[in-house]
Amino acid sequence: MARQDGRPARQGFGLFEREVALDAAEEALDLLAGLAGEPPSPPERVPAPRDPRVVPLRGRTGSADAARPAEPPAARGGVLVYAAPAGLGKTTLLAEIRRRAGARGCTILSARGGDQEQRVAFHVARQLLQPQLAHASDAELRERLGSWYDIVGPALGLRAATAGSPPDPQGLRDGLDWVLTHLAVRRAPLVVVLDDAHWADPESLGWLASFAPRAEDLPMLLVVAYRPDELPDEGAEFAGHRSGQRPLGLAPLTPEAVARLVRDRIGAHADDAFCRDFWTVTSGNPFETVELAAKVRDRGLDPTGDGAHELRDLAAALKGSGLVSRLERLGAATVRLAWACAVLGTEISPALAGALAGLGDEAVADCAGRLREARVLADTGSDGPLEFVHPLIASTVYRSIPDALRVALHGQAAWCVIDAGLGPATAARHLLETHPEGDSWVVAQLRAAARENLRAGAPDAARRHLARALREPPSADERAAVLFELGSASLLTEPATTVNHLRAALEEPISDQALRQGIVYRLSQVLAHSDRLVEASELLESESRQATDARSRLRIQAERFMWDALRSDEPESPARSRRLAALADRLTGRDLTERYIIGLRAWDATLRAEPATVALRHAERALEGGLSWADESRGFEVPVLVALIHLYADRPGRAEELFAAGTAEFEKQGWRGAHLSFAYTLLGYIRFRRGRLMEAEDFVRAGLRLAERVGPRTPALWYATGVMIEVLIARGRTEEAERVAREHDFGEPFPAAVTIPDCETVHAGLLLALGRPEEAAAELTDIGRRLDLRGKRNPSCCPWQLHLALAEAATHPARALATAQDAVARARQYGAPSAIGQALRVTAEVSEGAERIKLLEESVDWLDQSPAAYELARSLVALGAALRRTERHAEAAEHLYRGLETAQDCGADGLVEEARAELAAAGLRPRALHTADGNSLTARERAAARAIVSGLDPAAALGVAPTAAARLLSAVYRKLGTDRAGLVHALGDADEREEAETTPGEADPVG
Repeated sequence: MARQDGRPARQGFGLFEREVALDAAEEALDLLAGLAGEPPSPPERVPAPRDPRVVPLRGRTGSADAARPAEPPAARGGVLVYAAPAGLGKTTLLAEIRRRAGARGCTILSARGGDQEQRVAFHVARQLLQPQLAHASDAELRERLGSWYDIVGPALGLRAATAGSPPDPQGLRDGLDWVLTHLAVRRAPLVVVLDDAHWADPESLGWLASFAPRAEDLPMLLVVAYRPDELPDEGAEFAGHRSGQRPLGLAPLTPEAVARLVRDRIGAHADDAFCRDFWTVTSGNPFETVELAAKVRDRGLDPTGDGAHELRDLAAALKGSGLVSRLERLGAATVRLAWACAVLGTEISPALAGALAGLGDEAVADCAGRLREARVLADTGSDGPLEFVHPLIASTVYRSIPDALRVALHGQAAWCVIDAGLGPATAARHLLETHPEGDSWVVAQLRAAARENLRAGAPDAARRHLARALREPPSADERAAVLFELGSASLLTEPATTVNHLRAALEEPISDQALRQGIVYRLSQVLAHSDRLVEASELLESESRQATDARSRLRIQAERFMWDALRSDEPESPARSRRLAALADRLTGRDLTERYIIGLRAWDATLRAEPATVALRHAERALEGGLSWADESRGFEVPVLVALIHLYADRPGRAEELFAAGTAEFEKQGWRGAHLSFAYTLLGYIRFRRGRLMEAEDFVRAGLRLAERVGPRTPALWYATGVMIEVLIARGRTEEAERVAREHDFGEPFPAAVTIPDCETVHAGLLLALGRPEEAAAELTDIGRRLDLRGKRNPSCCPWQLHLALAEAATHPARALATAQDAVARARQYGAPSAIGQALRVTAEVSEGAERIKLLEESVDWLDQSPAAYELARSLVALGAALRRTERHAEAAEHLYRGLETAQDCGADGLVEEARAELAAAGLRPRALHTADGNSLTARERAAARAIVSGLDPAAALGVAPTAAARLLSAVYRKLGTDRAGLVHALGDADEREEAETTPGEADPVG
């Protein structure tokens, strides 16, 4: 074959005037295989799916092969997109790209959208990934996929969906990202080809479109072709609307190209007039040109100007009514088989098509042969699946079926699919095309299909099936259950729709009380998450009056207590607290409902500033029997609140343990949307409270990115934005904090729930940091009024008084001092050292003279007994500055140096600069800083801790001064994340970790 620039001539492959398209593919393949010029440098690491902090390749369970793919070869990937109307040669072009990729040694994944399969969830994803994994045994799949097995297995058809909470769509996408990333690295270079993307199912198309930007970071080429006027919104990435990279178009063939193609297919003797008429008849459409050439050859038509007049008749038979007439001439049985194939779509087994057409095996083989001779079906071999030559032919045949018969065929196809063992999800797409007839079998299959899709992470598909089941309609006994399932399927994406469905379900006669209560619980959840806490509470109150079973009534009470606890406008908060305390104190925690009530009692004690020991006692009672974070019927609010109780009581180490376990539950379940965003954000909040500001920022950024995917003005985004603002202010980056607030519309109206941290208080704190104390004071006064009415008095978790005192200091100093002193009294009542120390520092800042220094010294003493490193640094620097102003330079230097080092360890850059400025003002030069050794205790720190645990005086035990012993213990509390009361537990955990790290054992396969 002739070559041009070392490449084969294209005419031999039936590709005419596609040089630009093929050159783009050649260049992309050359880069991918490292053949063009100097190969690019390999990446330093394998990119993790979508976000290395959110979905790390490291740290998941599974084999070393699954968790740590080999370093990829030098390669550069990307995305190549072709957009052209039907018949312009996209499929032929992609076939040539696959051939050339295979010649270069690339691994090829290929899929094609189908007109009849658009509503089959993950149809395209299965075509791409299933062949790479289906040959493995179940044990091998578990080994290769690790903890992604349960998440992606049902979606890819590798395992049956099991009971339990389904993954959310984002979690499933992250899992599919991991699988494709893993394949790209392990089997590089990888070429992924998607034809007819406009017919891809929404779940697969949305996933691939979101994955596409990452292709450049991987040794893979993603090649996509579609019809531009039919591409759905999920594929907007491939249209260049977001990336700005326009797809390559394919123009009709010129007269010269058609002439070359005709002579290539019919013979060199075809004259110019014939070729020119050929172009006129086909308008340069490659599909029609090829098909017409085959008809001319089969007919034996003389390719001269004299025979050109017959071209139009032959061309008319290629499409529309002409194709239908030609098909009818092949016989009734052959027509039935063609219709069956058109209804079944792609990947059609002869046996299934025969069952639908009512034909035996021999008749199927005979009719299929006729359809191949007529170029209706492609030649896939006698044992291969039945495929149409081109989607245009399939669409024409499908539309030619009389409407009533087409509906009947879909109904029959559903039966055939079930009889063939292909399952309700496969049958459901046919049932969607049938007319409602009140058939209980149809309802049962659609409900089963919805369950499969929901468990596989495709709630939109589940919703379509349940909506169709509702129109069947179901029997009166089933209607409430179908409405409940429909509402549950809409929970994550359409809360307003969910409310409507669930309210409608409650209006139906329901004999099953468990079903009714399930509807009530789910409805109260969605109302609360939609910032309709009052409606949620009223619903539960009404249902409680109707409940006859004591345990059911207790569960309803637990749910109502929870949503009322989060309301900022609850009218009877003190009365609710008394009822809650009376109930919780007599419960033993024997089941999850009782433990939830006890946990809520602990949270209420925290908000009301009861002694921290009381709140912790109830929190540990709630934890004794376990609190699941991923129980779909319960929600994760109470486990989160119980974990945060430990944080506010100066046990952040324990809080992190609980959050780590909860986050692992979310990830294992595939909940990678709002749930995981909350988890990462609040982990960041815990690190912030410990003074590990750089780590806090990393966690919160991960939570913020996840929250942005959930949607604007959602609770997850409120939390993430609020915590990010607090962290940035602590790091001295106020302008950036203001920008984050502006970008995420962080302002009124705030949600009705008292969020953690409270968004209103954070917003007021931002105003204060920006130098707008009057506005901050107005907001904080209103916040304080509302919280005091509800008895929320704890400055550890409701620090509005601290901000208000600072906001009023310049204009109302006496009032500011009184406010700060009240905050100190409340903090002492609660008893957490960090809360007392912080309140004392704020009181000092609004005080004058010697009293200020006295308060700051006491603040440092309390904070030295807490794990709150950042707050300690602030008090140390404030004390040093106050001492400098009274000319006590030696004492000032001691506190400023220590404050500077503590601030440096925290990553509080603004505070570091403040300390340096104070040292310079005192005429002192900052000494060289040393970085704290992470969480590891030094020998002297450990000895001091053991002395405290043993009831000894650490100063005497170590032979050091009391101040030196106090500083050793201060470091212990910060490193272990506890106060003195929790030291026994925290030190024991630290000893276990140290023993595990030093004991020889099997290497961690994850690395």
